[in-house]
Amino acid sequence: MAGFIAWNSLHLKEWQDKYAAGDVVELGGYETHYIEKGEGEPLILIHGFNMDHNTWVHNFEVFAQRYKTYAFDLWGLGASTREPLDHGYELFSGQLRLFMDHFGIEWAHLVGHSIGGGTVIKFSGEHEERVGKVVLVDPTGIPNPLPFRSKVFILPVVGEFLLSRKTDFLRRMNLEDIWVHDKTSINDDFFYKAMHFQKIKGTSEILLEMLRKEFFHTLNEEVVQLGKMDHQILIVWGREDASVPLEVGEKMHALMQGSQLEIMDGCGHMPNYENPELFNHMVLDFLAEA
Repeated sequence: MAGFIAWNSLHLKEWQDKYAAGDVVELGGYETHYIEKGEGEPLILIHGFNMDHNTWVHNFEVFAQRYKTYAFDLWGLGASTREPLDHGYELFSGQLRLFMDHFGIEWAHLVGHSIGGGTVIKFSGEHEERVGKVVLVDPTGIPNPLPFRSKVFILPVVGEFLLSRKTDFLRRMNLEDIWVHDKTSINDDFFYKAMHFQKIKGTSEILLEMLRKEFFHTLNEEVVQLGKMDHQILIVWGREDASVPLEVGEKMHALMQGSQLEIMDGCGHMPNYENPELFNHMVLDFLAEA
């Protein structure tokens, strides 16, 4: 395949110099890539597994019109460090704290998608005073079986073999089948934005490590704890989510007393991407409420 850049092949610095959209800051000795824009109250967006800040490609600019908006790449993903770390909620919550400390952000509204939502849940329970309003977008956290395809990838040797193939097919199929409901929404531009960071050497190993740890569902106590706090919580769920089904969202909503659950029809695991106009309106209205 002429001109094809192999997945998991480029050095991080080489990729950052050529493709990184934002800036890189060192936090606790490890590089974090981020973008920022806007003025006003701070708003931090945290992406999910297998993705980076491009999760918010249809949301970031809109939010930045009203808020000082940040989106950073979790360690091991996007253009952030590929150091061998213990990837999980504890690590990512610590990264969020270091990020806020570095920029002098005393408190912020937090929006988290998938494991980014789990990270928000973990952080909010540990640093209640630093959290404004909470938006959870199809978050992980409470018990939910891995999709069948993910179970295939965690098999020894199989995951390594599949991720090393010199083709876009598997990654595109994963986006179309697990992440969205409308397959036609995954155009070439978004596929490039969402998946190109996986060209960075070390990404495949980290993705498989995270899958095989199966930590996504380990926050049941933290979910209950967050529901007992004073935070205003909006839970947004795609009705057709094939990764973390709506019934999980309904259970989480029941555990978080006083939370607000909004279900977006015709959307999968990324309602913020599939129907950004409705999602942006919903979130901005929630953040603006007294």
